[in-house]
Amino acid sequence: MRTDDLIATLSRDVPAVPRHAFGRRIALGMGLGGVATLLLIVATIGVRPDLGAAMRGFPFWMKWAYTASLGLVAVAATMRLARPEGARAPLLWAMAVPVLLLAGVGIAELAHTPPADWVRMWLGASWQYCPWLVLLLALPIFAGLLWSFRRFAPTRLRLAGAAAGLAAGAWSATLYCLHCPEVSALFVLTWYSLGIGLAAGLGALAGPRLLRW
Repeated sequence: MRTDDLIATLSRDVPAVPRHAFGRRIALGMGLGGVATLLLIVATIGVRPDLGAAMRGFPFWMKWAYTASLGLVAVAATMRLARPEGARAPLLWAMAVPVLLLAGVGIAELAHTPPADWVRMWLGASWQYCPWLVLLLALPIFAGLLWSFRRFAPTRLRLAGAAAGLAAGAWSATLYCLHCPEVSALFVLTWYSLGIGLAAGLGALAGPRLLRW
């Protein structure tokens, strides 16, 4: 049998893949993980009692804009790397944009704050545990992405795992804003980013083992 005939025979009865099935599976995995993370927040550390008032202020939306923009870029990179042809993730460079913008806000904060208060503004009241909470809260979302990947065929397993961990960390940080009372851009840039980076590192370590197909 010729190669072309063999391919035609093997593909003759293969059902068509529904349109947008790829994106829906990613969304479903992340959605399920996000719901689990939200329930974890409510059941353990709780939503900040002044959330309504906080949502009318700039710091809350500054944090959300930063973490959500990182999350969107990371999800786009994850979707690209989940495919066999997605050998590279050039979209990740776009993360420099929100980082630089938030750094600019942080510099403006320093310019309007007495130097004696800089360390207090940078550390806030929760720097010791903020990154670890972001990492912990990222685990359900990362698990949801791992479930999604069971139908995909990534070839760069470590990079795909890092991108999935990055997406999980960014979206867990977004949900963590519902609890976190910190208002400093420097705090968010340092400790939120560290937690997101820890989640990306965990994904890079787990990728070669958990994403193999």
